[in-house]
Amino acid sequence: MGPEVIFYSLAMLIALVLIGVHIGIALGVSSVLGVFLITNNLDIALSTLGTTAYESIRSHTLAVIPLFVLMGELISRSGSATDLYKLCDRALHRIPGRLAVATVIGNTAFAAVSGVAIASAATFSRIAYPEMRKMGYKKSYALGVITGSACLGMLIPPSVLLIIWAILTEGSVGALFIGGIVPGVLLGLTFIAYCVIAAILNPSIAPTTDRASDSHSQKETLKSEIVGGLGVIALIIIVLGGLWGGVFTPTEAAGFGVLTSILIGWIKGMRSKEFMDAIYDAGRSTAPIMFLLIAGSLYARLLAMSGGINLVQDMFVGSGLSIFGMILIMTIVWLVLGALIDSISVILITVPIFFPVAMVAGFDEIAFAIYGILIIEAGLLTPPVGLLVFTVKAAVPDPDLTLTEIFKGSIPYWAMMLVVAMLILAVPELASWLPNKIF
Repeated sequence: MGPEVIFYSLAMLIALVLIGVHIGIALGVSSVLGVFLITNNLDIALSTLGTTAYESIRSHTLAVIPLFVLMGELISRSGSATDLYKLCDRALHRIPGRLAVATVIGNTAFAAVSGVAIASAATFSRIAYPEMRKMGYKKSYALGVITGSACLGMLIPPSVLLIIWAILTEGSVGALFIGGIVPGVLLGLTFIAYCVIAAILNPSIAPTTDRASDSHSQKETLKSEIVGGLGVIALIIIVLGGLWGGVFTPTEAAGFGVLTSILIGWIKGMRSKEFMDAIYDAGRSTAPIMFLLIAGSLYARLLAMSGGINLVQDMFVGSGLSIFGMILIMTIVWLVLGALIDSISVILITVPIFFPVAMVAGFDEIAFAIYGILIIEAGLLTPPVGLLVFTVKAAVPDPDLTLTEIFKGSIPYWAMMLVVAMLILAVPELASWLPNKIF
């Protein structure tokens, strides 16, 4: 059987996902079946599975993922993320909607040490939402900024999604990390501008009061906040500065980041039990990602063996679609899948097919990656099953909260992500200039 096997495999993958089979198992089963249909030999199909799993896990590049996840866990457990948020609140006391702005800044910084959007959403749901509600902030406004700014974790390095994208496309992790900085900062500034303008136009959604600052002073001393907040900033400088200056490889940067976060945690009062809990939680978060990567690598191997990538390329090119038409199809697929399954699975399913087509069409490799990550981020907020929306719903300590309120608050951020994505598409240099300069 020839390249058409990918359609049979894809049909089985979709069917398995629709009946509730875990995406990793569905990818593995459909890929093994595809290899069997090509070779007509079950032993070869199973051998391919074993070889692919071994080659995937032994890659030193994958060490970046558990290290960065552990770094985020340590910072979250140490309370440094809370300290940074409180410091931002103190510094921005004259700005309308200051707690919302502090949430965006805090989430941006936390994203730079965790790389996982769900971790950011869960952390700031517990930190920021109670404070904003205490000050009288409108629910949808508070929930929107928490949900929307959590998406920055997918774009600002060290993003787990950027690592996986680089692995699948055999690209440079460091180049993608650097490429995400300018778009990530641009998106963060766009969020901040919206928070301030919305608070100015409608002061009732973000009342001005000093109650939160007083509460902060009562709960924790300014000295402790400075230690935790500056510790996070120092960690960002070490990790991103080392990458930017060419001092570290991504794996080395992750290792030094973990060492620094351990030191910060110890200074903040973490001891052996807290450190072990952070390691266990990091392992629980990393294991499913590794399993998905094995399944995704097997799926990519199937595409290569069957010649399916060339078939899809010929279909796109032969269809007479313009570059805009190709991008429109990819964008729709990403948004739909992003509303139904997690981002890693979306990348594993689509990137092996879309990336070669985009390269043939002449897209810049880095700009296309950043565009894809932005659209997949937007999928996390897309009804009816935006993953981040459900994460915030589960994490926020408010039993009366409804999904409708979260979706309503996150719509402006969804729109802003699409606008920034289109801007990257129109001006690829926003993503590619810095990495091309460094690498």
